[in-house]
Amino acid sequence: MQDYNDNRQNTNKQGTRRPVSGQAPQGQRRRPVNGQGQPPQGQKRRPVSGQAPQGQGRRPVSGQGQPPQGQHRPANGQGQAPQGQRRRPANGQGQPQRGQQRPRPNTAVKPASKAKPLAGKKKAKKKKWKIALFVVEIFVICILVGACWAMSKANKIQHVKITEEEKKEELAIDEGIMESETLQGYRNIALFGVDSRTGELDSSTRTDTIMIASINLDTKEVKLISVYRDTWLNLSNDSYNKANAAYARGGYKQAIAMLNMNLDLNIEDFATIGFEGLVDVIEAVGGIEIDVKQAEIEHINNYQISMCGKQDPDNPTNAKGEPNYVPDPKHPLYKYYVPVERAGVQTLNGLQATAYARVRYVGNDMERTSRQRTVLTKVAKKAMTLNPATLNRIADAVFPKVTTSLDLAEILDLLKDIASYDIGETSGFPFEEHMVPNGHVGKASVVVPVDLEQNVILLHQFLFGDEDYVPSETVKKCSKKIASDTGISYSGE
Repeated sequence: MQDYNDNRQNTNKQGTRRPVSGQAPQGQRRRPVNGQGQPPQGQKRRPVSGQAPQGQGRRPVSGQGQPPQGQHRPANGQGQAPQGQRRRPANGQGQPQRGQQRPRPNTAVKPASKAKPLAGKKKAKKKKWKIALFVVEIFVICILVGACWAMSKANKIQHVKITEEEKKEELAIDEGIMESETLQGYRNIALFGVDSRTGELDSSTRTDTIMIASINLDTKEVKLISVYRDTWLNLSNDSYNKANAAYARGGYKQAIAMLNMNLDLNIEDFATIGFEGLVDVIEAVGGIEIDVKQAEIEHINNYQISMCGKQDPDNPTNAKGEPNYVPDPKHPLYKYYVPVERAGVQTLNGLQATAYARVRYVGNDMERTSRQRTVLTKVAKKAMTLNPATLNRIADAVFPKVTTSLDLAEILDLLKDIASYDIGETSGFPFEEHMVPNGHVGKASVVVPVDLEQNVILLHQFLFGDEDYVPSETVKKCSKKIASDTGISYSGE
């Protein structure tokens, strides 16, 4: 029986072209393809699917299996043909022209095909990089838009800068308080509400509202403390008077210094708002729900008229000698004037709610400041749930009517966490158990802290949780002077 490789050599004699696509040379029988057809006379049929003829090694198919001993047959057109023979065409492709390189068969694993997955990975990485770059660009645009919005709003604020030198020399912060580790975890901001009809927010007007907002920097809890405006205190220059006189005499600096000196605090920042600004804020949030008492209705309506009216030319003063006002349709706030007609829980608009906060003839100053804290707390909680469009209206309404020492960066820092703030407890100073609401100094009716030292201890417990606080020597000195002026001292009980 003729060997398969001998037969291969006989059919590939030099100068004889190998049949293409299974066609036999002229005068010869057609070579069987894929095992079909008849083999030449005297030869056995060619093995199919890689099966070797009897007694021979298995013919390699597609590079698999072992060739006959001593030979290394190329698979799928790869590798070198036996010496003296042309390379056998694969997949039915013919011979290349002399001097040309034979193309690799389609079934072979091309080196280029190994690069395709890498190219795909590069394209995927490039696509991911483009997506990441796009996200970064959007993020930068959002920051720029937000910054432009904030700057446009901040430009409407009456911003004042308190220098480091002014903080040391004019705000009366005790050195021991400056170094207190406890107070380092809190930010204390003074809030002043003034009754200014001319829009003046700096001085020459007494503060109807004096509050301290203490922010726990870790928990974001905000506690509010109201300082009764008639409290007899050191005005920071060793002259004693009602607390609201400090702002009228020396503006925000003296008012802050008064709080720091008498209460052992480290306040460096403030915000002052006129009542017209508060009206606009409450209007912007859609009003607030208040439980109005029957005794408050008359005074709410009178305060509304005083804020949106003018002094009556025919009857300029009332029986108490106070200015007598009548509604003025030309006043900017007149459009909000709606008399309150019933007691009970109801939604008050901006003018009504602001008038409610100013009522002072129902109860004492303690109840008045309680109403103020109620209004401020309800506004703050409602603002935290509003959408950006409404917050934008609030900013437009209130910013032009605010004076503050907070700069743009500080305002943004506070606003970014607005949703996480929690309005905690509120209280008044002096504390109810340690005060006399109707004391006297000469002919003036004043609120007396009994005594100041004890009230400061309670204040630090309330705001900062400091159960072992010891007041400064300055507070002890002020406490003795107040007791001397009012004739009321602490018995130690």
